Amino acid sequence: MGSADTATANGNAFEVVYRDPSVYAEYESKWSALPQDADGWLQRAQHVADVLSVDAAQRERENKSPRAEVALLKHSQLLKLLGPKEYGGGGQPWEVGYKAIRKVAEADGSIGMLLGYHLLWSTTAHVVGSPEQADRLQKLIIENNYFLGGAVNPRDNDLKITDQGDKIVFNGFKHFNTGGVISDLTVLEGVLEGTEHHIFAIVPTNQPGIVFSHNWDNIGLRLTESGSVKIENVEAPWSDALGWNADTKQPNPEILQIPFASLLLPTIQLVFSNFYLGIALGALDYAAKYTVKNTRPWPYGGDNKDASTDEFYILSTYGTYHAHLLAATALLDTVSASLSNLYLLHSGPLSKRSTLTAAQRGAIAESVAATKIVTTDTGLKVTSGVFEVTGSRSTASKVGLDRFWRDLRTHTLHDPVAYKRREVGRWRVLGEAPEPTWYT
Repeated sequence: MGSADTATANGNAFEVVYRDPSVYAEYESKWSALPQDADGWLQRAQHVADVLSVDAAQRERENKSPRAEVALLKHSQLLKLLGPKEYGGGGQPWEVGYKAIRKVAEADGSIGMLLGYHLLWSTTAHVVGSPEQADRLQKLIIENNYFLGGAVNPRDNDLKITDQGDKIVFNGFKHFNTGGVISDLTVLEGVLEGTEHHIFAIVPTNQPGIVFSHNWDNIGLRLTESGSVKIENVEAPWSDALGWNADTKQPNPEILQIPFASLLLPTIQLVFSNFYLGIALGALDYAAKYTVKNTRPWPYGGDNKDASTDEFYILSTYGTYHAHLLAATALLDTVSASLSNLYLLHSGPLSKRSTLTAAQRGAIAESVAATKIVTTDTGLKVTSGVFEVTGSRSTASKVGLDRFWRDLRTHTLHDPVAYKRREVGRWRVLGEAPEPTWYT
């Protein structure tokens, strides 16, 4: 079942094909009640993963815009997981959010990634906005069950922001914009003209000034709509400039010039590590089931077995991968809990945010960088190595085992892990935490 909309990019009109969201309509009522505790939320994430796993390989090959999959996330209530309960959110800490991202990614790396980015963007105002802005945006997002995308790729030139009286106006171009095409709201970030000051604002996606190129066609994470976007005269009121004083049109140093304001960066880096681990866990599970059902024993080894599951090297390889993933999981759970605890201790009023020190921020950033190294190395090893224990027939497109490696390889190039190794090395040897950047 499929549908199409007409879109325009580079002056040309064409069809954007997507699965009809009605394929998941039954879950709107089935999952209408919010889970009541952490275990319930993780069970809901597992249910979403179970639904996605049924046809994940086929959907990945078809490469249709994931409107139906986002509808499934909305039905599941997972988009609200971190939101305050007073507006209908789950009230859960980041620690639970990270595990939910990981669980969804086990079945479908693209949708796990979309969930992760949404959770990050939906809490942006809690980090770089005023308490009033954070409260107002949370109410808007949760009560409408909105899905967020973001045009904040730092490798491109910053969007240009001009001051036009009671509003700011964004213009520019971004080569990558995850989830934007199927989002309700888009996070924009740029530099105010004539200054060096950056401004975040969240705007409605469906407007003429946000022009998507519909050009995402990469080897992995094919259902993330991470293509380019042109921003043309997109307006936001000064009151929506996160962390800024709308009257003086100046950044509030109590919000934007404290270590807490840079906590978004390790937060999203840990989003990455969690869906990396989810993809790797999913690959090992998928491969093991394939081995049991389809892999044939090797008849020319001199120590022939009746079944592939009796082959020493197959069992040894699976055991090694399982052990390494257990270790990666333990590390990731520990670091996720640590970052989550920082949010619990320092979020909310500005008086609480100011208590996060640069040393605390540096320490958590280095722990996050370490997990990025481990999940990248382990994930790439597992997702490529499983072919050695599944056999040549597992490379068939219809099997879909290759999607795990392609997904992981695509995103682990987001920022070179070699720089993370050096960063962690300087921390370990010299005790030097990195200056906060868009990637640390």
